[in-house]
Formats: sequence, C-alpha cells, structure tokens
Amino acid sequence: MLKRLFGAKGAAPQSAAECFALGTQHAQRGELDQAVALLERAVKLEPAMAEAHHNLASARRDRGEPQAALAAYREAARVRPDFAEAHYGIGLMLMGERKYDEALVSLKRAIELAPRMAEAHFEAGNAHMGLGDWQAALAAFKAALAARPDYAEARWARTVSQLPAVHGAGTDPAERRRAFAQQLDALAKWFAGTKRPDAYLAVGVHQPFYLAYQEEPNRELLAAYGALSAEQMGKWQSSVALWPPAKRARAKPRVGIVSAHIRDHSVWTALVRGWVERLAPATDLHLFHLGGESDAETEFARQRAARFHGGVRAYEAWAREIHAAEVDFLIYPELGMDATAAKLAALRLAPVQAASWGHPETTGLPTMDYYLSAELLEPAQAQANYTEKLVALPNLGCWLVPGKDEAGSFTQFKDQQLLVCPGNAFKYAPQHDRLLAQIAKRVPDARLVFFSSPLSKRLEERLRDAFRRAGVDFDQRAAFVGWQSRGAFRALLKRADLYLDTIGFSGFNTAVHALECGLPIVTREGRFMRGRLASGPLKHIGLPELVAPTDEAYVELAVALAGDRERRKALRARIEAGRARLYRDAAPLDALQRFIETTVT
Repeated sequence: MLKRLFGAKGAAPQSAAECFALGTQHAQRGELDQAVALLERAVKLEPAMAEAHHNLASARRDRGEPQAALAAYREAARVRPDFAEAHYGIGLMLMGERKYDEALVSLKRAIELAPRMAEAHFEAGNAHMGLGDWQAALAAFKAALAARPDYAEARWARTVSQLPAVHGAGTDPAERRRAFAQQLDALAKWFAGTKRPDAYLAVGVHQPFYLAYQEEPNRELLAAYGALSAEQMGKWQSSVALWPPAKRARAKPRVGIVSAHIRDHSVWTALVRGWVERLAPATDLHLFHLGGESDAETEFARQRAARFHGGVRAYEAWAREIHAAEVDFLIYPELGMDATAAKLAALRLAPVQAASWGHPETTGLPTMDYYLSAELLEPAQAQANYTEKLVALPNLGCWLVPGKDEAGSFTQFKDQQLLVCPGNAFKYAPQHDRLLAQIAKRVPDARLVFFSSPLSKRLEERLRDAFRRAGVDFDQRAAFVGWQSRGAFRALLKRADLYLDTIGFSGFNTAVHALECGLPIVTREGRFMRGRLASGPLKHIGLPELVAPTDEAYVELAVALAGDRERRKALRARIEAGRARLYRDAAPLDALQRFIETTVT
C-alpha cells in the first residue's frame, strides 16, 4: 500500500511520526484510504502513540466503519487515559449505536478532563434527549454555549429540545410549546446577527419531531421553523452557486426519492416500496439512499430504479449529486427523522418538490411545493394544516403488500385477557392516561401490554399515577414488556383480544400488522391526519364502527368489546374477509403518476 501511495520514486515514510503526520494530512483532505493505511502503520510502529490511534479512529469513522472506529478510540483512551478527545470519540460512536447511557459515561469523562470542550457538552445533551431527559439536555446545551457562544448547533438544539419526547408528571405541554416558540424567535434573531459563515450547519441537527405528538395545530410554528431552515440553507446554496434547476422536456418524467430508510423500515413499508414498484415502469426513477444500512429491500429498490445513488457522504455531496441528476419531481417521504434529509429538503434541488407522511406533519418548508397524503387519512378542510399544497390521493394513498409472517412466540400472561397498547412512549399524551386507567378499571380480567424503550420510564411513572388515582393496581393490570422481534410481536397480536390505538397520533404499520393478524382495533378519530392512521384502514376495509368519535366513546367501545367474546369473533371474521382491500390498490399510485406527469410538463 505504501508503495502505491508514493510511487516508485517517492520514499515511503519510515517512522511512526512521519506516518502519523502524513496520514493526518490525508485525513484532513478527505483522502481516507491513504489516511487509514498510514495511520495503521503509525500505530504498528509505535503502539503507545495515542494521537495516532485517535486519528485512525476518526478516519475510520469518516469512512463509514463505526465498529473499527470505536475500537481505535478505545485503544487511544487505554494508551492515554487522560486523553479527553479519545473519550469524546468513544461517546460519539456509542451515540451512533443509541447506547445513550454508555455514551454519557464517556462524554462525562471527556468533560471532566476538558471542561471547556463544547462538543462533549453538546453530545451529552443529545444523549440526555435520547434518554428522554429534556431538562438535563437543556443544561448540557447551555454548557456548550458557555464554552463556545457561537456554537450554532447547540443553539439550534437548545431551541428544539424545549419539546420533551415524553412529558413527565408536572410538565405542561402547552408551556413547552410556548417555550419552543419563544426560543425559535430568539434563534432567528441570533442567526440574523451572527457573523459565523457556516452557521447553516446547525439546520436539522435537532428537529421538532415531537411537536407532531401533540394534538394541536402546528402549521404556524413549523412555518417559522421551516422558513429559518430554508433561509440558512439557501445561503449555502447561493454561496456555492448551486442554482435552482429549471423544468426540462422529457419523454418520461424523471422522479427522485430521497430517504435515509430505503430498507426494511416503516417508511419503506408504508410508502416508498409502493412508489418504487409502481412508478419505476412509467418514470425515470432515481433513488437517493442517504442511510448506511442496507438489506434485501434495498436490493429490491436498486434493481427497480433507473439509477440508485447510495453510500455514506456529507450533505454537500448529496446536494450536488441530487442537483446533477436533474430530476423533475423530487419526493421526500419523511422529514423530521434524519438530519441530512432535513438540510437537503430546505434546498431547491428540483423544479417540483414534495413531502409525504412518513412523518405525518407539514414540513413548514417554503421549498416544499406539495404534500402527498390520502383521502381516507385527512379531515375536512385539511389544507389549513399544511404550508404545502395538499394532494389527497385516493383511498389510503399508498400501495401495500402483505406483511410476512416470521417465526416467533409470546408466552407471557397466558391466563389473562390482553389489550395491546403498541405505541412508542412519545405517542401517549398525558391527558389520555386517565382513559387507559378507566379501561383497566372497567375490564377487571384484562392486562394492558405496553412496550419498554429508553423513553418509556416517564410514561410508566405517569401511568402508575393515573392507575393509582383510579384505584387500579398497575402491576396486576398492566405491564411493560421488552421490544419484540417481528415474529414475536405478530404472535402477540394473534393471541391478544384487542388493540388499543394511541390517541392523537395513530400507528399505521402497527395497525396494518394487527389487521393482518385478525385483531380488532379500537381507535379514536383524530383532529389531524396523524391521528387517523388507524381509522383510515379500518374504514377502508368496512369497519367504521371501530372508530370512536370522542375520548369517552373510545373508552366505552374498548370496554364493550373486551366484554363480548362473540362480537370480537365476528369482527375477526370481517377483518379476514375485508383486509385484502388494503393491498396493491392501484388507484392512489395511478393518480400520483398522473399528477406527476401533469405537474412537470
């Protein structure tokens, strides 16, 4: 390798110091293969050179090798225990694995060694957010700003982190919304006055993802957030002369889909797979897979697309690649879940750009022209909820294929009636805790089954309090179980008696799983599309009576069904007879194809 690096006439570096210096230079220029080769030689020649282990770790991280990077950071810390940057690197890699507790240990050690290391405070804030402790996160972001006042990323994170993932007892959601609005206004004023030329890098580091889980109108707040995002990213786009593209005449429209989840993922299952399958024959389909994970579904997408763009790269490279592809109609199936996608969506990279309901909320971005939704998911006058022009496709708006059964079992609570509560912890709003306690009180033989996660601790505390106030023994009537494999989850759904949908923000893929397993669902019609992701499928297969109009009706319906075995049996038969309507519905995708063809000409 070294001969290839330097050629026949060049002298290969012989000492560890020379390899370290030259390898570091290559890493700084982004020449990662050369950097790794030289830094590996440096640590082989001098195993105790902590800085070489550290820089090797960073090069491997940038090359998309997280496990090798983590091992090298750990070796740097072992060789030199007081090396703050090595402990920070360990924490950073553990954050990528969502091992937030472990990451905090390393990040706190880095802060002990280097109290003014702003990046360590920032990542500690991110770890606290991952664990659901928004107050600790705000304190960490404040410490990052004290160390570096122009730290735009920390300012952005401090603003968005006003919104807790899970509200604890005593936290007022309305007060948190007001705090977010105030901080967002202050953030916009700071950006208007900052002299930091790369402040736009803050866009998307945190996103107001959890705002959607409050059943309140969010358009005004998200419009302000989207305007700030687009303003900052627009400055970068102008600075590099990446001018907005013009429409082009083509025989077939060139459609681009930008997603970090072109793999076995809920967004892929609900939306993108159908687009890939149905749009590919009639369009020049380009897929831009931002994520590092790939599987059999990724390969399916690769085979169907006219062009598949994938691999780990920075947002600048993605922006240039998408722009160079000259697509006519660019779709972002989910915005709010990936930082790179957030930056890209705030740019104008195609003549027509659209978002969709992988994260079911308006983006607020002036760069998004349309929002692709569905007739059965939207309430009346739904356009008022969007900054984009709403396009309500027929029926459920998507092309689904039947889910695959996988081997698995669920053997807990064998002798009890099971009411499955399958939502992530952040889907449960505090004002609905009492409804679950009422159901538990009125169905004395049932156990409500929730699922544990890093964020579920505060939800469990809230529910215990609600059950106590209702006079119900939580430990006898409810349980948090570990996250299940797909096979085990479907085994639970087949065995359960009822599925209690989350109120205000429904499950879509989980509801479809339940229907595939013949399990009756109780849902409440939401005020917004995000609260209708279960009621839409139920209405589509002819079961509107399972959709309650109010909170009180939701409780009454759940109690009535739990107490009526024969009615549940009849509902299972109707689900099995009607669920075929969920699959391979050509109407919405044909309508989408016509819309694209009309819009790009």
